[in-house]
This record gives sequence, C-alpha cells and structure tokens, in this order.
Amino acid sequence: MSSFSDASFEDLSDELASLGWYHYDLSRHAAEALLLSNGTDGSYLLRNSNEGSDCFALSVRAKDSVKHFQVTRNSNGYVFGFNEFPTLQDFVNHFANQPLLGSDTGTLIVLKSPYPWRVEEPSIYESVRVHTAIQTGRTENDLVANAPSLGTKEGFLVKQGAIVKNWKQRWFTLNRYELKYFKDKMCEEPIRTLDLRSCSAVQFDYSQDKVNCFCLVFPDRTFYLCAKTGVEADEWIKMLRWKLDSTQSCENVFHNILESLNKCPR
Repeated sequence: MSSFSDASFEDLSDELASLGWYHYDLSRHAAEALLLSNGTDGSYLLRNSNEGSDCFALSVRAKDSVKHFQVTRNSNGYVFGFNEFPTLQDFVNHFANQPLLGSDTGTLIVLKSPYPWRVEEPSIYESVRVHTAIQTGRTENDLVANAPSLGTKEGFLVKQGAIVKNWKQRWFTLNRYELKYFKDKMCEEPIRTLDLRSCSAVQFDYSQDKVNCFCLVFPDRTFYLCAKTGVEADEWIKMLRWKLDSTQSCENVFHNILESLNKCPR
C-alpha cells in the first residue's frame, strides 16, 4: 500500500476536522456515558481509537448499550468494514443510504442522528453507574464504578396542578431528553413524562406567589415548578436549557448533513 503524500494527508485531516460529529480524543467510556445519558437510540459519533494514529472508532448507541466499530484511514481514504471511502462525504453518504449496521450479536443498529461536538457542557455533573458489562464480550472488569454522566439530575420540586392550581411536592428525574415526575421517590411509574424536544423555553417565573419558581413552556401547557432554594432552581434551569440547546444543535447538524447530501450529484 502506498504511503501518504503531504497533500493527501492534509486534505484528509482538513476533512476530518470539518466533521461536526468528530469528537477527537474522547475516551471510550466517556463516549458511552455521553451517548447513554444524552443521546437517543441511533445517536453516533466518531472519535480517535487507541489502536493507532490512523484508527478511529464509530460509537453508536443501540437502545441501552453503546457499540463501537473500527474506522481506519489509509492513503486511499477511510476503511469501514468491507467498504472503502475516498472522502468523508462518501463516508456520510454511506450512512444515509445504507443506515443498518450488524453487530456481532446479529442485532441491526440504525444510524439515526450524529452527536455534535459543538455542545456546551453543563457546569453541573452527577455520577451514574454505567453497566458496560451488558455489552457483548465485556466482563465485570470493564465496569466503570462512577463514570461522569452529562446532563442527569433528580430531586424534589413543588409542582402546580393543571386544573386545580394547588401545589404538590413531586420527585423529578432528568435523563436524556425526558423529564419525569413521580408521586414520591419510591414510585416506579411516573405520573407523566415530558419530552424536552417539544419544550420551547425554560426560565425563572415571578408570576406565582412563590419563591424560587421557574416554568417550562410546551405547546399545550406551561408547567410551573418551585425549588427549595434559588441555587437549586438555577441548577435545574441551567441543566434544562442545556438540554434544549443540545437538542437544537443535533437537529441543525443533521439538517445540514441532509442538505449537503441532497445537493450531491446522483
């Protein structure tokens, strides 16, 4: 196989740097925590692999686990499975036209949306146990005891009722793009699940006769919530706003990729 020329290497490097879902030196465990916490089924990203300078890993979320596929760069472009692509545009075209990947367990994995690297990380971090042993070929030695989980939060908030405008304490959990609230902390089934992808705004609210109050604006209803302290309310607002911003970023990147594909000659 021929070696890289300076020009071809620079071209491939420039293309790689322009890829909106290339996360550079993101680690395997960090990619898993990121996709499991904030991604959805079919979210994917590209990152460096520890196999070598010209090796990369495509990390894809498949329901409750993350699968990793090897991508290799050579003098002709990029090798993915049995396919070789001269440019990253061809690489992206492959995802659009042949979106199914078969894992070693025979499970089909659909690549639905790229996870962009231009997402501002929240200033609030919590820990969650990542059960990587459920993935094929993993053992208990691969378990991460306390991996950083971006954008997860839980706690008690006081919520205003929809019809009777009384206030009741509820247990709230925020995971990925779902905000759930329960009658109490021990309940397994939520009273309701709010999809933050339908939420248009999160902000402090001063219209209610309560302190530390904020609201979430949905098309059919505005939800009013109160925290115990102003600091806690601010934490919830920052985290929820980050979710809204990251949702819009993912949609914009995916829309741009689709637009570029539609402009390509058939």
